[in-house]
Amino acid sequence: MDKKISLSVLGVLAACMNGKICAQTDIKIAGDERPNILFILSDDHTAQAWGIYGGILADYAHNPNIRRLASEGVVLDNCFCTNSISSPSRASILTGAYSHKNGVYTLADSLDTSLPTIATILKQAGYQTGLVGKWHLKSQPQGFDYYSIFYDQGVYRDPLFINSSDPWPGNRNFGECVQGFSTDIVTEKAIEWMKAREKKQPFLMCCHFKATHEPYDYPTRMEHLYDGIVFPEPENLMDWGPETNGRGFIGQKLEEIGRRWELASADPDKWWCRYPGLPFSTQGMQRATARKTIYQKYIRDYLRCGATVDDNIGKLLQALDDMGIADNTIVVYVSDQGYFLGEHGFFDKRMFYEEAARMPFVIRYPKRLPSGKRVKDLILNIDFAPTLAQFAGVNPSGGMQGRSFVDNLCGRTPDDWRRSFYYRYWTHHTIRPAHMGIRNERYKLVFYYGDPLDMTDGQERATKPAWDFYDLQKDSKEDHNVYNEKEYAPIIKQMKKEMIKLRMEVEDTDGKYPQMQKLFDECF
Repeated sequence: MDKKISLSVLGVLAACMNGKICAQTDIKIAGDERPNILFILSDDHTAQAWGIYGGILADYAHNPNIRRLASEGVVLDNCFCTNSISSPSRASILTGAYSHKNGVYTLADSLDTSLPTIATILKQAGYQTGLVGKWHLKSQPQGFDYYSIFYDQGVYRDPLFINSSDPWPGNRNFGECVQGFSTDIVTEKAIEWMKAREKKQPFLMCCHFKATHEPYDYPTRMEHLYDGIVFPEPENLMDWGPETNGRGFIGQKLEEIGRRWELASADPDKWWCRYPGLPFSTQGMQRATARKTIYQKYIRDYLRCGATVDDNIGKLLQALDDMGIADNTIVVYVSDQGYFLGEHGFFDKRMFYEEAARMPFVIRYPKRLPSGKRVKDLILNIDFAPTLAQFAGVNPSGGMQGRSFVDNLCGRTPDDWRRSFYYRYWTHHTIRPAHMGIRNERYKLVFYYGDPLDMTDGQERATKPAWDFYDLQKDSKEDHNVYNEKEYAPIIKQMKKEMIKLRMEVEDTDGKYPQMQKLFDECF
């Protein structure tokens, strides 16, 4: 099906760094010229462990293939999720909409099968669509010609797959058990499907790894990687709590992952997952020594797990080369959110600190995009679907709240591009209260409203409302909450107004929660 599509976001560009023209106007896109899309998604593979973003672990990250993608494509330096937890972020990636619009607020929520997604949109436009690996959205995947997905979160070893040819199991745990390591198997399945597809049609392949999610496991070939290495520590590893920096929440401390390792050491089958490298104990150690010991094992396991992801990215890139389609295939590699690697003494994600909310992102499209370029604009996960739709010459759904950033990738940031964005984490726990926030190029304001509302997967006990405010230019590590410092009062006042404005723009009104309006009247 030949069709001429005028892409408003594409125009004549000046030569890029390597002298390549990024794009041109009035691109004629024939059915066999539309780009293939390989969308690689990992879980919790945070920017600090990618190597291409600097930081104390940059020289230790075994990521040659991620580095290759960065050198051959475009890297986003300021990409963020709108709700830092796996299922909600994945729903936003698919639908191009905030949690309050797509209905996936927490890990326990199911994606409405009637909602349009990037998969349903591209399938309707003639794309072949496939999905392999972690789904984690409870409802049956829609818009995919083929899927082979983990039950629930999946496991690292000998995983169980639910295939599109099977009856939808609901909550029943059954399917195809495949022997081996999950990251390798997901890659093999994705490559097999790409090679077997109908060659006359473009494709969307969503290749979703479980890694680097807890328990940070790795295959045998990685078990000696980093032997004898002592990893550098973050400056704020010894942040012990709100009394240290004045923040408005306690957070999930490294000691918790140490506790899990010790429980699993006593009985690996009694715990919810199998951790590598056990037994482990910090019994008898002083507090600081114990935290340092936990950190070293944590980083070693995590980086081995991440190296396995990178290894498989290399296999996927080689497959594209072998098939002769690399030039016309968009390759995206992104994590569903960030993750704490000992910063503030934390592990896990969920909070609006930079480490948890940032999404590392790289995109390669040799036919249209420059190589070795970095984009500093504020990009959100709700922008991914409209961007891929634009590349495919398809009008995105009217329900999408995100915006295509094709122009941004090509070095032409629109004059009206966002200078700030709104974030909301809905799952309430006393150590990680429900909160909302706003971030611009320099400042971040966070409101821990601490009300569980009627959300799933949280705790019922409310917490006292609190505020955090950080000057990211002076305090990039977010070590000092300066909300109560007088010099920032005018800026905070303005950012509160901006937060209300952005809430209205994205239609997060809390209309069904009158207690929230009362709280806003008191706190804003």
